[in-house]
Amino acid sequence: MKPTVEQPPELDPDETLASRQKATTGNAALAFPQGRKGDALIVAVRCQGPGNVKVTVRSVHVSFPLECQTGEVSTTYNQIALKGVEHGGVVSVEASSAVHWSMTIGRGARAEEESPTSTAESL
Repeated sequence: MKPTVEQPPELDPDETLASRQKATTGNAALAFPQGRKGDALIVAVRCQGPGNVKVTVRSVHVSFPLECQTGEVSTTYNQIALKGVEHGGVVSVEASSAVHWSMTIGRGARAEEESPTSTAESL
């Protein structure tokens, strides 16, 4: 079944729901409660319609754009693992009235960072 913008994105089974916004148009702000130290903040946004959505997590000064299309549902998952995301805060969304969007905010374990690989050269 194809996702619709009416239903906010789902989290993975090992992630905890912090806040959710059903289909909305225009600008909005969504508060989320404090989480556990060391957990990442997950911001999942789904949109449809001609235009862009700008999502901002004010407390850690992070923002990201999402391009939305007419007739196509776009979904993006962002994991924010910066110092300070364990505190409560607000996620704000800027969108035109032509764009329909929904959002899920969650908490979860930080993704494992990939170790850089090094190559030793023989001289």
